[in-house]
Amino acid sequence: MTALGSKEFWLESLRGDANAFRAIAAEADLDAPVPTCPGWTVRDLVHHLGGVYRWVLAFAGRGTTEAPDPELRRRSLNEDFPPEGETLAWWDEQASSLVKLLESVDPQLPAWNWAPQAKVASFWHRRMANETAVHRWDMQMSQGLAEPIDTRLAADGVREVLDSYLPAQRLRKGPTDRFGVVALLSTDTEHEWFIRLRGEGIALLDTATILDHTDPNEQVTAAGTASDLDLALWGRIGFDMLDVSGDESLLYALRIG
Repeated sequence: MTALGSKEFWLESLRGDANAFRAIAAEADLDAPVPTCPGWTVRDLVHHLGGVYRWVLAFAGRGTTEAPDPELRRRSLNEDFPPEGETLAWWDEQASSLVKLLESVDPQLPAWNWAPQAKVASFWHRRMANETAVHRWDMQMSQGLAEPIDTRLAADGVREVLDSYLPAQRLRKGPTDRFGVVALLSTDTEHEWFIRLRGEGIALLDTATILDHTDPNEQVTAAGTASDLDLALWGRIGFDMLDVSGDESLLYALRIG
């Protein structure tokens, strides 16, 4: 399963969603809650996204697949945040620096990542675009707004969950003891995905032919816009927002966040 994008596409998406995130943050009360990130305030969300940018900046352009010190991530996401009054200026610096780095980096430059993916920089072009899109949505929701994720990016976001996060067991929130087949159908694109759950493992399938009455395992089909599918996998909206047929409980085995 290949990514649905390119350096230019992901950079364009990153810039657009980062600008939208910043515009809402500038008008928001930084102490206001973010309902889709329980326990977080707007300030926490700004710190988190800026901290992710700061972490990626530290290693994505090194030209090596050697893993960074795990302590770097912890510090980047949890320490040395700016004092009150400087939060947005600090975020601007992280975002601007990240975009400049990713603009300058060859997508095929060797770069570490945590997923079962090629160890090249394009992983981080994709990852930062999708990270920013979901958190832009969070930021807007904190103010009662709800603009869907760009359709093409959302379809790539669904793929990213399936080809990177779940195989790596990263951020997986759902049960890991389910067996069955899940079909995800995007109603506003031509994309569809078929996943066989194998307890802690998953297998991505290339065909719908396994969705027949001879399969002994439970099955479920969930249809919705690419944005709704992406947001549901990330736990931002309920699976009841999708058109579901079959054993809905299987869908929760795909949830991350």
